Amino acid sequence: MSYASLSVKDLNSLLSRSGSGSSSSPRTPGQTRPVKVIPLQHPDTSDDARPPSIPFDDIFSRWTAKIKRMSLLDWVDTLFPCFRWIRTYRWNEYFKLDLMAGVTVGIMLVPQAMSYAKLAGLPPIYGLYSSFVPIFVYAIFGSSRQLAIGPVALVSLLVSNALGDIADSSEELHIELAILLALLVGILECIMGLLRLGWLIRFISHSVISGFTSASAIVIGLSQVKYFLGYSIARSSKIVPLVESIIAGADKFQWPPFLMGSLILVILQVMKHVGKAKKELQFLRAAAPLTGIVLGTTIAKVFHPPSISLVGEIPQGLPTFSFPRSFDHAKTLLPTSALITGVAILESVGIAKALAAKNRYELDSNSELFGLGVANILGSLFSAYPATGSFSRSAVNNESEAKTGLSGLITGIIIGCSLLFLTPVFKYIPQSCETIFWLLTLTLLLISLSNPQCALAAIVISAVSGLVDYDEAIFLWRVDKRDFTLWAITSTTTLFFGIEIGVLVGVSI
Repeated sequence: MSYASLSVKDLNSLLSRSGSGSSSSPRTPGQTRPVKVIPLQHPDTSDDARPPSIPFDDIFSRWTAKIKRMSLLDWVDTLFPCFRWIRTYRWNEYFKLDLMAGVTVGIMLVPQAMSYAKLAGLPPIYGLYSSFVPIFVYAIFGSSRQLAIGPVALVSLLVSNALGDIADSSEELHIELAILLALLVGILECIMGLLRLGWLIRFISHSVISGFTSASAIVIGLSQVKYFLGYSIARSSKIVPLVESIIAGADKFQWPPFLMGSLILVILQVMKHVGKAKKELQFLRAAAPLTGIVLGTTIAKVFHPPSISLVGEIPQGLPTFSFPRSFDHAKTLLPTSALITGVAILESVGIAKALAAKNRYELDSNSELFGLGVANILGSLFSAYPATGSFSRSAVNNESEAKTGLSGLITGIIIGCSLLFLTPVFKYIPQSCETIFWLLTLTLLLISLSNPQCALAAIVISAVSGLVDYDEAIFLWRVDKRDFTLWAITSTTTLFFGIEIGVLVGVSI
């Protein structure tokens, strides 16, 4: 046993008084093992003493040494993470699962993509464009094997809020700025990935994320109520202007879109909950949006209600290559780009790490950010607005037992087929409906049906309803009052002062 003392002399004198041996190797009574005396090194208090410096040379040398040890295969795996699962792919075991998962998510994504594009103030076709090229790019550069990327409700609302103050949604400039925003977001994500800043997610409390997401879901749902009520309401990310405009226009209320939208919303919710409760019926969860669209389209085609607005003409064909324009507005869009990048860290990286842990493979958050960035940069060259990971679609992809990124490639093929062959059908979708079971859809899509806009609104409301995490609030109230306070402050600030202020307040506390 070793001892340390403030003074070697003090210990030796103490041992000598007790009759012990020499100072060089003192022994205590009855002890045969020598006691080693370790003098304490006092800090240097002289004027020449300097604080220890950060060993940047050591860090750099270790980094360069790691690079020198990397083989060609290591470099390929780092730059193209898809090769990690390609080398070990088991065709007999994985292909059927990836195929079913890819088709399921694709059927779910088609109506959702058009709905989220409307939420962003863009024509529905741009939702499909944002679900096409980014998916293929992410399958190559992304490190998650189950994450489903594309348009999401929260990012779409941020795009709408950011561009609403610059250009009207009916102007071509609105579309150009949305595409430019995708380029800026992609650049920021790539920079953060290269600088290895993915660890920033650790400093954001889960209660803050839950409160922010819950409040944003309420705002998104209220913004879509106009398609149910039959009249326009204010475009805002704050709850007070939305509620005031809903009340002010109550005299313009129309029953047909309300009844159709409510019916489709109920069907969607029932299908979603049944699909979650029973594993053998989980296909209902993915088929719910498609079911709503087909049902709303059929009603609009048969009864021709004049008060229900339709989506209208949708261009047919794949997106063409073009560089983003309107770079003179880039400086104005930088704050929103940073905010969307933050959402990508919270949503995409958080979901990807959880799915990787569940499926027992390693995931580098920095590589994930870089993959998202490349997907957005290349997507902006093909008319896409910002895309990121989706909670609902990633959950469906994982529950469908997707094993690799091949499921994402199959989803992209489904979107491509929709752009090439099905867009003439989409013009009849009611904006307040959702979609029906996919087998029924494959039959009905052979006919030219009509799509009311209330169908798309119902899809959005159904999707974001699951993001209102009141169970988390109740749990935090019972377990940790401090975390509940964080949840309440973040959600309240987001509701009354807007999403941007809500994010800043939530992160700062």
